[in-house]
Amino acid sequence: MKINANNIRTGMVLEHEKRLWRVLKTMHTQPGKGGAYMQVEMKDIVTGTKTNIRYRSAETVDRADMAQRKMMFLYSEGEMLNLMDNTTYEQMLVNAELAGDQACWLQENMEVDVEMHESTPIGITLPATIKIEIKEADAAIKGQTASSSFKTSVAVNGETVMVPAFVNAGDIIVINTEDGSYVERA
Repeated sequence: MKINANNIRTGMVLEHEKRLWRVLKTMHTQPGKGGAYMQVEMKDIVTGTKTNIRYRSAETVDRADMAQRKMMFLYSEGEMLNLMDNTTYEQMLVNAELAGDQACWLQENMEVDVEMHESTPIGITLPATIKIEIKEADAAIKGQTASSSFKTSVAVNGETVMVPAFVNAGDIIVINTEDGSYVERA
């Protein structure tokens, strides 16, 4: 599908030089002399190489045809994730790299969105927030106010999370899966 270069957004997948590229950053520039252009930083989905390309505002680019499929994360086998399609119950193994930094927040039976291009999975998106139990939490320091102080804690998956002083081991909290930050107590 052809789109105008001005409509390129972060996260889109573009077809460029017969390969698929995920847009990492975009910057619209209007120099004092010459025409406006879009500076686009992209990463090749297969090889992982990055490139910067300038598109003139009037130029069109090919956006890859993507399909979203709801799938359930079942379990992981080393670097591979076992997913099950919610409609056909078909299972597939995909590389954990498709989930990126969010892979550590995957929980059994969690519903995820899988981006597909011609029946090939190219990306996994987790829910925006998840509930997780705190396994260990530092002791609160007396005299600190709950609103301004955070302490380190370890979730059951082994990840470190900064939480307010009132959160203790055994508490269940809600975290943001994009950056692993504390949202609220569940």
